[in-house]
Amino acid sequence: MPSEPSPDLAHLLSHAERRLARRLAALLAEEGCSLEQWRVLSLTADGRGHPMTEIADHALMPAPSLTKLVDRMVADNLVYRRPDPTDRRRVLLHLSARGRILHDRAAHRVATEQARLLTTIHDDGTLADALFRLTTALDQGAVAQGKVTEGQPVS
Repeated sequence: MPSEPSPDLAHLLSHAERRLARRLAALLAEEGCSLEQWRVLSLTADGRGHPMTEIADHALMPAPSLTKLVDRMVADNLVYRRPDPTDRRRVLLHLSARGRILHDRAAHRVATEQARLLTTIHDDGTLADALFRLTTALDQGAVAQGKVTEGQPVS
């Protein structure tokens, strides 16, 4: 018999994230892609080019670890670096043609698994919205100030 869920939000979120990350890592491994690589590919897939600081934030990685990962991805011809045309001191990361192929295959697997999971829990789109609002509120410190109400985006 399953135990009663913990009312501790941090514990529930951590537990769900770890299980989901393991599941996605297994799916992505079938494409020869790690979860961290997927995060880099998914951000750079928009074609705009992104600085390393933005990618590190999106990939949830410290900058030195990200640099090593990106170096390997460049060597594997999945991404490439180019100087920022507006600020030559910055380098932007772009998806290569080979990276696009990997991204598209992996994106299909990730989307299929996400849809399966959301269907399983009968989610109608509220989970992603709630998590986005929670993250935004935490980033802005609004939770501690009592500024977030249900159904209301944080501005």
